[in-house]
Amino acid sequence: MYATDEVERYFHLFYSSSKECAEREIVEANVERMAKFLKKHEGKSATVCVGCGKYFELFVDKEDGIFLFAREKAEVIEKEISLCGYFAIVTSQKMTAREALALYKSRDASEKLFRGDKSYLGNKSMRVHSNKSVAAKIFVEFVALIVRNKMYTNLKDEMVNSDKKYNYMTVPAAINELEKIEMVRLLDHRYRLDHAVTATQKVILKAFRMDAAYIKDKANEISKLLQ
Repeated sequence: MYATDEVERYFHLFYSSSKECAEREIVEANVERMAKFLKKHEGKSATVCVGCGKYFELFVDKEDGIFLFAREKAEVIEKEISLCGYFAIVTSQKMTAREALALYKSRDASEKLFRGDKSYLGNKSMRVHSNKSVAAKIFVEFVALIVRNKMYTNLKDEMVNSDKKYNYMTVPAAINELEKIEMVRLLDHRYRLDHAVTATQKVILKAFRMDAAYIKDKANEISKLLQ
């Protein structure tokens, strides 16, 4: 497929049963819709039926240009249905199919997040007064989206490796839970953790390769700096 390309390409072929069901439903719905359309236009000008030639063999009166009837192209329809559920990912580096899919989903999520930053980061209204401020705001938002996507990927991987299903392993829920880790100033004028790391927070931290001891060490470092 890339005979003239000097870079080696690796093709990863995938199959998804859920994707097959969805795509097959679309194909069958299109065929059914076209069949009803063609039935309704029998005896009329053949020009209205040109777009239906993919799935139907059209019979037209050559003298009058009138559409007579249509017959399904069974082989074409069956071939298209047989391809439902399959998709391919092309990479320029050698990797497993699982790695290629994870990389694709990660980048796809980043692009979708950046398109949807109006709802995530309030990009619907810039609320700035210069081009420089707009550029700075968009840059910060883009970096934030990268961080958010990294959090999403780590949480998803932890869910895959875990036998349990947690309802707090989404990015908004995880952020909300981790925000509860706070430091307060006590009577000795030193800052310490307000309370111990909870079991829920430990599960979330594990996704980011952190634990309660790590949080405690960082809290001590911050306390010394503030002191």
